[in-house]
Amino acid sequence: MNINETKESSYILFSLVDTTYAIESTFVKQIEMVENITPVPNSPSFVEGVIFSRGQVIPSINLRERFGFPKKEFDLKTRLIVVSIDKRLIGLIVDKANEFVSIKQNEIQEVPETITSLSGKYLSGFTILGKRPILIFNVEEAMNLSDISQNILEKQNLTGE
Repeated sequence: MNINETKESSYILFSLVDTTYAIESTFVKQIEMVENITPVPNSPSFVEGVIFSRGQVIPSINLRERFGFPKKEFDLKTRLIVVSIDKRLIGLIVDKANEFVSIKQNEIQEVPETITSLSGKYLSGFTILGKRPILIFNVEEAMNLSDISQNILEKQNLTGE
């Protein structure tokens, strides 16, 4: 047996539209309740604004909106997961986040190509914990800044802004 097959990584589980996702904990800097978001003019609809947390200004992205799901009012379960990507902090607004798990590398299965071609490269795999399907969230692809910039440009071209 290959040593990488039994290697465990820790993940934080979060929910979005009744689906459970896992994000590798190495990316996560903090998890907070969502409050005091300052809107940013002319930003795409999925950018809620910025928050001031622990002495830093952090852009906040609503993952529901980012992935084309309907927006919903924030409630007491809504969380901001602050991740670090390429030395930049980004806040991800999710429906809830409250569970930490360890997943063995050999328990993660590849996402079928038909799914990744439809939904982008935001998933890096999936697993089953108990009877619960868990989608492994590829935070680096999902928060690809050049992809987000392209999305903004396309939106501006479509609306003539």
